[in-house]
Amino acid sequence: MKRKRYSKEQIVRILGEIRGGQPVAETCRKYGVSEATVHRWKSKYGEMGVSQVRRVKQLEEENARLKKIVAQQAMDNDALKELLSKNW
Repeated sequence: MKRKRYSKEQIVRILGEIRGGQPVAETCRKYGVSEATVHRWKSKYGEMGVSQVRRVKQLEEENARLKKIVAQQAMDNDALKELLSKNW
């Protein structure tokens, strides 16, 4: 089964329908989403609007980029320490 990617707008719309009183099972069938996915979205995005969801995604991407930079610097530091520890 091929995984679907939902846009931020679609996620907010689906969660909005559920908050509006639409049954979770019916909404899941309508959009082809599992109930587990909807519950994960609810715990992650809660009552957020589209702009807030975009901001969260942007911060997650920036966080991943910064973690990659820190990992690279740690590797560089280890290489320099190893190089300096050798007796010349």
